[in-house]
Amino acid sequence: MTPAPLLRALAARARAAAHARSSACPCGAATLADRPDGIVVRHADTVAKAHPPDSDPAELAGRLTLATRLPGILLPPLDPTPLALHGRLVTFWPYGAPVDPDDPDAAPWEAAATLLARLHRTPAPPGLPPMRGPAKAARAVARLREAGPHPAAASVLRAWATLPPWARDEAPMPHTGTLCHGDLHLGQLVRRPADGPWLLIDVDDLGTGVPAWDLARPAAWYACGLLPPEEWNRFLAAYREAGGPAVPVEGDPWPALDVAARALTAQTAARAVAKAVVAGRPLDEVEQSVVDACDRMATVPPQLAQEHTK
Repeated sequence: MTPAPLLRALAARARAAAHARSSACPCGAATLADRPDGIVVRHADTVAKAHPPDSDPAELAGRLTLATRLPGILLPPLDPTPLALHGRLVTFWPYGAPVDPDDPDAAPWEAAATLLARLHRTPAPPGLPPMRGPAKAARAVARLREAGPHPAAASVLRAWATLPPWARDEAPMPHTGTLCHGDLHLGQLVRRPADGPWLLIDVDDLGTGVPAWDLARPAAWYACGLLPPEEWNRFLAAYREAGGPAVPVEGDPWPALDVAARALTAQTAARAVAKAVVAGRPLDEVEQSVVDACDRMATVPPQLAQEHTK
């Protein structure tokens, strides 16, 4: 839980930024997210975000600058310079309407895939750090180990051990020339205005790396039976149609996706089990499905794809 002084200060900064943008501000702050790796507060049309405690100021500034240069792909910040607040780096953004979680049929799979393809085809600027997807997966597994004993933990750790070192953040990624988001899921899409085009948000993990990582979460959901085949096929077809380089133009995409999809499955399972341990509760049906997938993964080595280019 976020310390109260930080949350109050973040709300005050969001209010000040909102008032600076409009004198007709309907006052009232709302906490949109309160997690150890990010606190997000909205005040009217302005959003303030406190980034993870270990954020590097220079790296975050580079990511913010890139977001300002790609306004048709990424939501630009209101200011590309982070502010220090109670030991955290804080940034300010215009509010964007998110995907409706209560309307799964409206999930913008085609828009997400097209945005990813456009991002992946954008030349990465010099000096951009590596995409942080593998590092986040490794942190989730570390938290699982720290959480305490659980019957499902062994399945997750066995699946994790089958992955190549780069996917466990134990070695450099094999290909670092592609611009990647690093943490793609439907919560990273917003519209501004509310009826406008979709844009990607959250630059914390943005960097260069293996583009298959950005397709890995929907691929993992599909492999675990959590995403219907027709939705996965819509996503994959749109990515290919937009010229995305992470998978071949035609044929079986799975050799290119397998390692990253397995890593995201292990990450999701590790988080689920760690949360269940802390809460002292059993796994729910969805959580058990990703643990079961880890059981299957541990018995079959991952496919290792050769690099392909457009």
